[in-house]
This record gives sequence, C-alpha cells and structure tokens, in this order.
Amino acid sequence: MDHALVSLLAASLAFVGMHFALSHPLRAPMARKLGENGFRALYSLVALATFVWAARAFRAVGPGGIPLWNGAGDAIWALATAIMLIASILLAGSFQRNPALPDPRAAAHAALAPHGVFRVTRHPMMWSFALWAAAHILVSPTPRQIILAGAIGLLALLGAHLQDRKKESQLGDA
Repeated sequence: MDHALVSLLAASLAFVGMHFALSHPLRAPMARKLGENGFRALYSLVALATFVWAARAFRAVGPGGIPLWNGAGDAIWALATAIMLIASILLAGSFQRNPALPDPRAAAHAALAPHGVFRVTRHPMMWSFALWAAAHILVSPTPRQIILAGAIGLLALLGAHLQDRKKESQLGDA
C-alpha cells in the first residue's frame, strides 16, 4: 500500500475515531472542564481538522486505482442517482423541527409526533450521509473512494446506533 493511501486510511480512521471518542467516553469530562460551548468549539475544530486531513489525503492519492468493478454503466448511474435523490430528501428534511439540532425549541420538537422524514427514521441526516457514501462507492469503487466514503458511511450508521443507545440510557423509555 502506498504512502498516500496509508495517510488517507489514517486520516479517515482519525475522523471516525475522534467523532466516537468525543461523542461518548470523552464528552462528559471534557464538557465539565471546558463548558458546553468550549466543548462544542473543540469538537468542531477536531472534526474540521481531521476532515481536512482526510480530504487532502484523498486528493494526494489521486484519481485512478484499480476499481473493484469495471465502469459505472447506465444502470449504476441510474441507481446512484436514485440513491442520491433519496439522500437529498432525507438531508433537507432533517432540518425541519429536528430535536437533535442545537435549537432552543428542541424540547418542543421532541414532544411532537414524528413528521416528514422523521416518520421514516430518527436519523435522516445520518442516513443521507450513509446513502451518499454508498452512491459514491457504486460509481467509483476505487480504493481511495472506498476508504473515505466507507468511513463517512460507517460514521453515519454506527453513529446513529450509538446516539440511540446514549439517549436510551439517558432518557429510558422517553
């Protein structure tokens, strides 16, 4: 494996790993020390830094690489387009009365019955990222795409699962 691909793998693992570490085991102690806004600022900086590292590493790998399958024919493009349409709807809908977004009305949103894309999933934004990742891997199944899009897809799906477990332990049946 060449150096650029190793760097991309390391950056992608750091991006995913830091999200999980800062969201779960490190969140409470760091938020106590830094305050809620200080923690959010640190979380944002770490997320941005690891994402920029991954994006730069992705570019350094360069296009090409041996794809897992040959060419994105019309059927694959049509499938990827349909997946991206669904992903776009989920992403746009995730901004409407989302109880997970930082918003003073979040508690009121949580008390409402599910609406729009929230009738489909509690995590429409996360599913939009996972679908985005799948569509990109379908169209360009190269090592660099599989690593970066795979990391984003893994973060989205595992992150949604871990969010549910965390809320379940915090809120119980609510």
